[in-house]
Amino acid sequence: MAQFWAGLLGREVVEDTAGVAVPGDDTQVGLHFVAAPAVWGGRELHLHLTSTGLEDQQRTVGRALELGGSHVDVGQLPEEEHVVLGDPEGNLMCVIEPDNGFLAGCGRLAEVACDGTRDVGLFWAEALGWSLAWDQDEETSIQSPSGGTRVSWGGPPVPSKTERNRQRFDLVTDGDLAAEVERLVGLGANRLGDIDGGAELADPDGNEFTLRSA
Repeated sequence: MAQFWAGLLGREVVEDTAGVAVPGDDTQVGLHFVAAPAVWGGRELHLHLTSTGLEDQQRTVGRALELGGSHVDVGQLPEEEHVVLGDPEGNLMCVIEPDNGFLAGCGRLAEVACDGTRDVGLFWAEALGWSLAWDQDEETSIQSPSGGTRVSWGGPPVPSKTERNRQRFDLVTDGDLAAEVERLVGLGANRLGDIDGGAELADPDGNEFTLRSA
């Protein structure tokens, strides 16, 4: 999986004590991969990649297929211009059409699309100190003050959560860990317990995330 995303995004794979990472930068989120059960439920997120033109979109789709991705039918209409794919483990991703104004200027890995309510979008804006880039019809999208990748929530209906999420946000703080946990709880998070080097929490929609010291 890390090799797939590194190859698709033109990044390097970096090993760490917990797994492997495909690091980002100030404007592009990083990805981290760890061993997990083959079948695991929970809510899912998917990634949106942008294109500079139709040829670039086709090249990106072709590269994804070469690396082990596949076309996926989720009921998209013939007139829709984005291309829906699955990565080698079947996680959904979209290669967005080049004239998409919503993600213009967001970079190659333009969006992390999530199931979630407006409240959870507002929570993450405060938690990360990011700007609210979209807030309409219960849909929200946030973006770093530096620009780049957006994180978005589609609003209701939100799928019921009966299992732990297989995908989650991992946060790192260079400040006091206990104080940061307290701040996040004050914003509406729920502390679930301790983990090695940090804490596990859940956002207001119940999605697990981790916080560790830098």
